[in-house]
Amino acid sequence: MFPGGTPDMQQLLQQAQQMQQDLMSAQEELAQTEVKGTSGGGLVTATVNGVGELQGIEIKPEAADPEDTETLSDLVVAAVRDAANNARELASQKLGPLAQGLGGGMPGGLGLPG
Repeated sequence: MFPGGTPDMQQLLQQAQQMQQDLMSAQEELAQTEVKGTSGGGLVTATVNGVGELQGIEIKPEAADPEDTETLSDLVVAAVRDAANNARELASQKLGPLAQGLGGGMPGGLGLPG
C-alpha cells in the first residue's frame, strides 16, 4: 500500500491540504453558478445559485391570473423546488468526488457528504 509499509506523513498532509483547497474552490464556483428551475411549462422560472440560495423569480404574464393567485403560488414553489433540486444535483457532481477523496461515508473518514 505504502512504499516501505508506512505512509509519508508529509505527503499525506500535502494531499489533504490540496483536497481541501480543491473542495473550497469547487464550493466558491458553485456559489457563483446560476441554476434554473421551471414549472408550468416555463410559466415560472426560479434562479438559484449552486448552493441553493434563491437569486430571482421570473413570472410570465399569462401565469398571473388575479382570480387565481393560489395556482401562481404553487407554480412559484414548484419552480423554486426544481431549481434547488438542480442545484443539489450540480453540487453532488462537483463536490461528490472531492468529498469521497476526503473519506466521506467511510469509517475513519472526515464524514463529508458525498
